[in-house]
Amino acid sequence: MPPAPAPAPAMDHSQMDHSKMDHGGMAAGTHMMPAALGAFPASREASGTSWQPDLERHDGLHSMAGDWMLMGHANLQLVYSDQGGPRGASKGFLAGMVMGMAQREIGRTRLQLRAMLSPEPLMGKSGYPLLLASGETADGVTQLTDRQHPHDLFMELSASLSVPIGARSSAFVYLGLPGEPAFGPPAFMHRAAILDSPEAPISHHWLDSTHITYGVATIGLVQGNWKLEASRFSGREPDQFRYDIEAPTFDSTAARLSWNPIPQLSLQASWAFLRSPEQLEPQTDQTRLSASALVTIPFGTEGRWSSTLAWGQRRAHEPGEDRHPLNAGVIESSLRFDAPWTLFARGEVTENDELLPNPGDVHGDPFTVGKVSLGVIRDVRFGQSRVIGIGVQAARSFVPAGLDAAYGGDRWGGMAFVRLKIG
Repeated sequence: MPPAPAPAPAMDHSQMDHSKMDHGGMAAGTHMMPAALGAFPASREASGTSWQPDLERHDGLHSMAGDWMLMGHANLQLVYSDQGGPRGASKGFLAGMVMGMAQREIGRTRLQLRAMLSPEPLMGKSGYPLLLASGETADGVTQLTDRQHPHDLFMELSASLSVPIGARSSAFVYLGLPGEPAFGPPAFMHRAAILDSPEAPISHHWLDSTHITYGVATIGLVQGNWKLEASRFSGREPDQFRYDIEAPTFDSTAARLSWNPIPQLSLQASWAFLRSPEQLEPQTDQTRLSASALVTIPFGTEGRWSSTLAWGQRRAHEPGEDRHPLNAGVIESSLRFDAPWTLFARGEVTENDELLPNPGDVHGDPFTVGKVSLGVIRDVRFGQSRVIGIGVQAARSFVPAGLDAAYGGDRWGGMAFVRLKIG
């Protein structure tokens, strides 16, 4: 009799690509682009160099061009927003992004190029109405309050190089103009728990507003399910000119520790010092802290229950004075069923001193405000790679007594939207 075949080597979750899994855990028969930064599932990689759970989906159209592996993805939304109360407004706008990646091996080194573009500059400098949001400037003169700024046309133009230094270890460098430094959880439009929502979180400028930064250089080490990385980047947020590429300064620093202990969970803690982040306050620096947990639980054939729990803190450092630290917390969750329905929800609390500014100053007294939202989207698939979804979302904003006169008390807001996904 022939000898029995040798048993296959054991494989832990860090070596498997869970990005396309059926309920039994078998990888789907597709040519998936491998991870750019190490020997772990490609599904672990999210925006910039951030991580998400290994069991999260990793959508996109994949193809080959010679030695290059290519991936493309688009998520475009046509939205109508109606925010109530004396500080509310209504507006229709286009949001979303189009992304492309190219990857190849050069000897033992893996090179990845990534570009991401947004249609949001088309909505105008003042963005769209969003109660309790604040940050950046519409025209270089006034602060945006109760509005979300548009993102720049160029959301990311980046390159990364990684090289293995052990069986499960790698070193990498990531360069972006613009790019995303090593701070916070994945940017909100990439977090699986809430990427179906058409609106930005009011905690954006605590957790992930650095996701478009004009000048990022990150170095990192991966050891199994751990990642330690540090960035030098430009602290100034993008200005009101949304179509240009701004000159980098590399005057700020960030560091992040990430850990995926099991396929369902991704944890991170990060710190950043930003030099002069706000255009209207050039003498003011900021320190930011962040910690988050992302959870993904598959069910059915293609279903996912994805959740985020995150905390952020920012403290302004003015000449001769440090302001009181301001905190924000968010919990997000979505249920994406095998059927064409998705439910998503978010709850947030922020301490914000920009909602009722003092004369001649963007800051005033800090107020603790909150917001909860609930939405649903129904998708219709056209072919293998195109999906059109129709959705609605309702939100309730909560303000303390000190803001009642400005906002007219707690207020409802809502959005209706049509979404096109390719890939």
